Amino acid sequence: MQEMTVQDHSKTKIKICGLRRREDILAVNEAKPDYCGFIIEFPKSFRSVTADEVRDLVKDLIQEIQPVGVFVDAPMELVRSLLDDGTLALAQLHGQEDESYIRELKTYTDKPIIKAFSIKTAEDIEKALQSPADYILLDQGGGGTGKTFDWSLIPEIQRPFFLAGGIGAANLEQAIREIHPYAVDLSSSVETEKWKDPTKIRQVVDIVRKMKETRCLEEYRGGHKCQKEDLEYMEGSTFQRH
Repeated sequence: MQEMTVQDHSKTKIKICGLRRREDILAVNEAKPDYCGFIIEFPKSFRSVTADEVRDLVKDLIQEIQPVGVFVDAPMELVRSLLDDGTLALAQLHGQEDESYIRELKTYTDKPIIKAFSIKTAEDIEKALQSPADYILLDQGGGGTGKTFDWSLIPEIQRPFFLAGGIGAANLEQAIREIHPYAVDLSSSVETEKWKDPTKIRQVVDIVRKMKETRCLEEYRGGHKCQKEDLEYMEGSTFQRH
């Protein structure tokens, strides 16, 4: 079992997924998560948006937030077109896309690919770790359901991964401290009556920001300099920059 470095869990990023309205864009622009996600051309989800709708929505997105397209067994041409035209910064594959699909997609783009995996057993973790994707996403299976999976199945792994499934304000700090993900992915927990709630979005982003601020302050007191990206992330903080 590989060990994580101290920095890994102190710089966890946050993704708000399932945006579909201009109001959602305004909410994330104010809160400033690292990533925001759009479920694209998947009619089974009430959060689904069309490719053209995504193109319009990202026009109002601030540069600090990276837009992620979430696809479920989509034609590769759809994924490629939205990466190629600059609409998306990353693609997240949430269906049955196999290694050959991922490898082929990576020959057409240098933008990062995230592959989601349903985690029910330790074998599922091992399968995820072998993925050729740039990042893996560990979920309970049905995206956007608000349910967690057994986090004890996750070993201490070094490759960067997103943690999703049932994460919200009540357990977000626990997830970061215990699981050490590269990023946390939230959707239903920042909604009220199935619509994105700006207050809830700001609350969870602030939790992550406060954890970064605390770690940065500890590093400063220990004689270490904070990472530039962390200082930028804490814009508006009471922490004095030196």
